[in-house]
Amino acid sequence: MIHPSAVIAKNAEIHETTHIGPFCIIGDGVKIGENNNLISHVSIVGDTTIENNNTFYPFCSIGSEPQDLKYNKEKSYLKIGSNNKFRENVTVNPGTSGGGLNTIISNNCLFMVGSHVAHDCKIQSNVILANNATLAGHVEIDQNAILGGNSAIHQFVRIGKYAMIGGMSGVEKDIIPYGLYMGIRESLKSLNLIGLKRKGLKSSVINEIKNLINLIFDKNDAIENNIKKIVVANSQILEINEIIEFLNSNSKRGITTFEND
Repeated sequence: MIHPSAVIAKNAEIHETTHIGPFCIIGDGVKIGENNNLISHVSIVGDTTIENNNTFYPFCSIGSEPQDLKYNKEKSYLKIGSNNKFRENVTVNPGTSGGGLNTIISNNCLFMVGSHVAHDCKIQSNVILANNATLAGHVEIDQNAILGGNSAIHQFVRIGKYAMIGGMSGVEKDIIPYGLYMGIRESLKSLNLIGLKRKGLKSSVINEIKNLINLIFDKNDAIENNIKKIVVANSQILEINEIIEFLNSNSKRGITTFEND
């Protein structure tokens, strides 16, 4: 059944046993198999193929363009298997040319409220992403793995089968099968050197910023005193002055310092 308020593109392919609820949007290139249930307000677009018996709860966004800044409108794909549940506000993006053009989700997975699957991810069967768990691009998750609520997985990380990621964890490296991981990033690792380069700064300026940052966070003295030394030196680097302004502003939670401080 297709609700009369749903908007269905001319070239979409939808099996007659699939239910399309109120205010859903189905784009050209979408193929939906048997006995799927789009409850209401679901958007499925792009070259997205969905097999059978999946349920999509309100406000899911499935198949929208990747958030990768390198994405250049290339034709890419999202493939979803059978018996999966996508709860409210779940987002799933298709692949990119940098990752093989495919995002793939297998069978019997549960994506809880607000979880996100980025471009080029590969998710095997029986995986659970709890509320607001997020996958960056190119992440691979093997079967029966569980990601706790508000966990975040760095791009290109692999999560082994039956691994458990605790809530609020940030995962930067591969997790072995059957591994249990719980970790909260409590310190700065380094400057965002990639961001500084993207901003167009020369290597010499970046090195100077690194040196001044080392001075600001020198554990042999308080940050406030270290800042005074730099102010006296009258730094002309915009980024350093922005950091100093931030540190001097009112903080309600305290400042995250560098590792080993």
